[in-house]
Amino acid sequence: MLDLIPTFGGLPLPVTIVIFVVALSIIVTVHEYGHYIVGRWCGIHAEVFSVGFGPVLASRVDKHGTKWQIAAVPLGGYVKFLGDADAASATADEGFLDRIVDTEREKELRRSMLGAPLWARSATVAAGPIFNFILSAVILTGVYLNTGSAIEPPTIGQLAALPAETQGLREGDQIVAIEGQETLDYEALYTVISEIEITPQIDYTIVRDGRETVVQGPWLFPVVIGHVQPGSAAIDAGLSVGDVIVSVDGQELTAFKELQDVVLASEGRDLALQVWRDGETRQVTLAPRYTDIPLPEGGFETRLLMGLSGDLLFQPETEAIGPLTAVSRAGQQVWQQAKTTVSMLVHIISGDISTCNLRGPVGIAEASAEMASQGLQDFILLIAALSTAVGLLNLFPIPVLDGGHLVFHAYEAIARRPPSETALKYLMAGGLLIILSLMVFALTNDLVLCP
Repeated sequence: MLDLIPTFGGLPLPVTIVIFVVALSIIVTVHEYGHYIVGRWCGIHAEVFSVGFGPVLASRVDKHGTKWQIAAVPLGGYVKFLGDADAASATADEGFLDRIVDTEREKELRRSMLGAPLWARSATVAAGPIFNFILSAVILTGVYLNTGSAIEPPTIGQLAALPAETQGLREGDQIVAIEGQETLDYEALYTVISEIEITPQIDYTIVRDGRETVVQGPWLFPVVIGHVQPGSAAIDAGLSVGDVIVSVDGQELTAFKELQDVVLASEGRDLALQVWRDGETRQVTLAPRYTDIPLPEGGFETRLLMGLSGDLLFQPETEAIGPLTAVSRAGQQVWQQAKTTVSMLVHIISGDISTCNLRGPVGIAEASAEMASQGLQDFILLIAALSTAVGLLNLFPIPVLDGGHLVFHAYEAIARRPPSETALKYLMAGGLLIILSLMVFALTNDLVLCP
């Protein structure tokens, strides 16, 4: 299998594997720690906390009697609670009750998944996905605190590197009008630039050192790449953040919108791009691909895309935001990611969008490497997005997953008894079959259908 994927994101295969393992290990460890710590708080004893599967490479037993270990296969992890037959916590160890004497029976039962109250078991199971959401929120909060909020009126922090000079504009300038129309905030700035005619040079009214003056500068949204989408035509062609697309098929470009119009009219044919990077120009050929993208109002739309987004002529100057604002924005982002994921799965099942949107471990490894190649922050943001997806996936009501356990607990709460051992075995086998089928399908997408 690995011979089919020699490099990802322009990085050597060993580096790709390391990046993927790091991302997966962080997400799974946080997920399992959620189970562990909430279980401990609820009085349920964890016998083993394992990072990875298979032969144990290193281990130690803590003061609570939990064995912490690192195993040889770093593709997941688990927590095994007292009395469990296995790491899935679905069935009890048949010999568990026989190993405890009558005087210890009640105490030991209470410390096991088998004998803990329903509320304690439910809280322990739900904690894994919840900790994934918390990890996403913590990461996004840190990013928001680090990047801050753009100052208004729009203020130039750092000008983009362009083939042509930016002329009169300087870092620290406040843009208060464009072509005579006020731009006292970013909403007004975007509105003005969408209404005026695209030209190579426009008039900026700026405030510099307390004085207002008019200077000329390039179009506000030049064809500067601000982000490259993993798995896209752009990343396969070697384009990266900061590249400037000078022309397409010999047609010189001034604004990013012109590039969008060319792509839309291309019908997926090969496009010849002249790309400027660090003072040098090179030729790149790529074909836009049909891509399903989420819409702000919900649902998806299929468009021809290169897989890149534009950027402003400058990086906005920012100011620090408060922790509460950062937490609020992070929470909203996690919620939006979860909604988009659910919507995507619904649209895949209904046949409204391509099944290629469902990727497996190879696709995730590719995305991880490509995001890491674009910078640490992009890689961290990918971990946040994947953590949200893992948390959400585990809440699906499929036996074997945490959501399936919660369904069993709901049944127990209503029926006043747990499902029978026979029913559990059949349901768990069915859930495992569903998960394995999804994994095979996703892996087939990665390697055969949607490489």
